[in-house]
Amino acid sequence: MCAFCGAESPYQIDRTIGAVAELDLAATLRNLPEDERGWQTERRSVQCQSCKAVMVYDPARVGQNCEFCGSPALVSYDQIQSPIRPHGLLPFKIDRNRVRDDIRGWWRSKWLAPGRLAKAALVDTVHSLYIPYWTFDARVHCPWDAESGHHYYVSVDGRDSKGNHVVRQEQRTRWEAASGVVEHVFDDEPVPGTQGLPIELLRQVEPFPTAESVAYDSAFLSGHVVEHYKVVLLEAREQSQQQMHATLEQLCGQQVPGDTYRNMRIHPTYSGQTFKHLLVPIWLLTYNYGSTAYQVLVNGYTGKIAGKYPYSVWKIVLLIIVALIAVGIFVLVEGGAPQ
Repeated sequence: MCAFCGAESPYQIDRTIGAVAELDLAATLRNLPEDERGWQTERRSVQCQSCKAVMVYDPARVGQNCEFCGSPALVSYDQIQSPIRPHGLLPFKIDRNRVRDDIRGWWRSKWLAPGRLAKAALVDTVHSLYIPYWTFDARVHCPWDAESGHHYYVSVDGRDSKGNHVVRQEQRTRWEAASGVVEHVFDDEPVPGTQGLPIELLRQVEPFPTAESVAYDSAFLSGHVVEHYKVVLLEAREQSQQQMHATLEQLCGQQVPGDTYRNMRIHPTYSGQTFKHLLVPIWLLTYNYGSTAYQVLVNGYTGKIAGKYPYSVWKIVLLIIVALIAVGIFVLVEGGAPQ
């Protein structure tokens, strides 16, 4: 349905498509068939010359600025190969009116933000995006070996600052060889495919409940801008394995007996590797306060918010004055206490 005039599209979503399919990772990396590429409908791709994000629009849409940074410097981006078609998407669950109210409330919760920020920053300019994610599944057999440390204490003679004899307890560590095996299943390990949004903000509005995704249908894209992935499948696979490796190190560390460990080495073997290309919903507000641009991201499914905002100089000065007064009072009270 059009958000402006209320007209309804006659397009009917095919609810019989079924569950979102997992694709074999190794086979796809070797050769992806052409029938798995494209958007299933005519689209026009443009690239922002400022932030380099690639956006996908209906071909009739013209005259827009970059949805990510607001720059008007857009050029056609038709030289790319047809994208790997999304296998599923997470529909928008949070509507525009709620997003506007939630952002205003989020600003009000930031005490150091200027009081007039909620009025000066135009929440009416918030817009909806589908951004690309890759998710990866794998079974892992991971032997590990390390040195396990066991603490114990010994009595040590010494003297205090006045030269008196004292006996102190010192911690020592006994090191022993240790090994084991972790069996783990990774399910939907997420890797953002976007380069148009700040990753540190995007990570703050995660997770996206990908288990609730529906099969891809172009009807869901009506009225929203889609970002073409800039992190390709091979790069995403490498990033996912780095994330999995870090998780495995933590899981293996939890198995090491004793009080601490060192020289951890893990030897993972991956099998049953599959992936999905998903689109997830984001509400994005880009606004200027003074001469600086800021962005606020809202998870279009859960409503979680992350963003950057300006700080009020007067509130910071007031906070410093209050802290100095508190320190002064403490010094006076301590100085006047009986010795």
